[in-house]
Amino acid sequence: MLRLVEWLCDSVRAQPALWHWLVGGWVAYLLGLGLWIVLQKREPAATLAWLISLAALPYLGFVVYYVFGPQRIRRQRLRRGRSRERLPDAPESSSLPPDALELARLGQATTRLPAASATDVRLLVDGAAKYDALVEAIATAQDHIHVEYYIYEPDRTGTRLRDALIERARAGVTVRLLLDSVGSAKMRRQFLAPLVEAGGEVAWFHPMLARWHRPWLNLRSHRKIVIVDGCVAFTGGINVTDEQDERLRADAYRDLHLRLEGEVVALLQQVFLEDWIYATGQRAPSMPRVACEPGAVAAQVLVSGPDGPWEAIHRLHVSAIHAARRRVWLATPYFVPGEAAMMALTSAALAGLDVRLLVPRRSDSRLVTFATRSYFDDLLAAGVRIHEYGPRLLHTKALLCDDDMAIIGSANFDHRSFRLNFEVSMLFRDAGIADSLEALLQHDMSQAPRVRREGRQSFWRVRLPEALARLMSPLL
Repeated sequence: MLRLVEWLCDSVRAQPALWHWLVGGWVAYLLGLGLWIVLQKREPAATLAWLISLAALPYLGFVVYYVFGPQRIRRQRLRRGRSRERLPDAPESSSLPPDALELARLGQATTRLPAASATDVRLLVDGAAKYDALVEAIATAQDHIHVEYYIYEPDRTGTRLRDALIERARAGVTVRLLLDSVGSAKMRRQFLAPLVEAGGEVAWFHPMLARWHRPWLNLRSHRKIVIVDGCVAFTGGINVTDEQDERLRADAYRDLHLRLEGEVVALLQQVFLEDWIYATGQRAPSMPRVACEPGAVAAQVLVSGPDGPWEAIHRLHVSAIHAARRRVWLATPYFVPGEAAMMALTSAALAGLDVRLLVPRRSDSRLVTFATRSYFDDLLAAGVRIHEYGPRLLHTKALLCDDDMAIIGSANFDHRSFRLNFEVSMLFRDAGIADSLEALLQHDMSQAPRVRREGRQSFWRVRLPEALARLMSPLL
């Protein structure tokens, strides 16, 4: 690189006209690329960040923006829109309590999925409870099993699930397995070969033929969905890996999953089928219609991703916080909020609500840990109680508002989950679920020391790393 710079300087000195051509080309490049970026009408901060960053990459920046920029995201959105048009209509909305109608309407407008209900909802805490319930449900399958995961590893946990799927496939049950190609990068084709030989189908979400292909590398399916016979569904934050089974590892993640029955299962089925059609290019498979009576639990499926403009899960989180009247408790492994979410949390605390934040003491990324802590001073000043959970990694993603509203799912409280990943979460309006979630969060907060920042923090070990990580927060 140094020799290249020396050669360029020598060339400019030998041919002064070359300097004018270089400057003129750079100015033309900035004007053309700048106009392209400005016309995307993104957030001013994001637009300025792109302009400043790419100004330092003459000519190469054009290629970078073409590959990384929002044009590719819009292209993916159009492709997924065509998949959605080939799906059957969603079930009709169920009745909801009057105070829940506003959030329900917002959810339906931003996701195009109606409010529904559940007859049974079980909170599965940690991997052991989730894996046992999942394998038990799979063993009862008679028609089909649909499985979608971000991380599926070929370890003991993955082998147990694979073998359960193989047994049902050999019995004539239709098995469809959809894996994210980046999250499940450790998966090997030979590991899944017995499932395919038994009649199961395997597909990959955004397969990576070239790892430098940034648009697909950046747009992942972070969803965890299992549907059994259209009657039972599993979703939440727990992947398929030994790292999340406390029976196998003392440092297994602390996490939360859901087992669901009722008409809401049909909506999760629709989300899976949309992803399956999109990933495979197949026609929508004919599915048996399962008649479900309306349940006592008001439930709504929330989906979001770069194929939609509304950031539905982000919007529902912020709206739920604004609508709270007594408390807001948030648990998330990645806390990197945008301005709207930060404003909602601090406003709730300043208004006297019981606002609490539960995060890991140490994330699996030091950069994320520093970025998360960069928000602590403003949160504490507003009156938010912050707890850092450890030594296990907290992986729970849940929001509890007042006495009857809960959001549980796959989405972290950060830019990536709200804007780039394909996520799925469940919104419940039910006092029983709120009570169960309250008990879980209360227990975990009792094991998590409360953050109290007193005195001036170290410049080199705290303030500077946090400030630098904060600059990177839109990319985390």
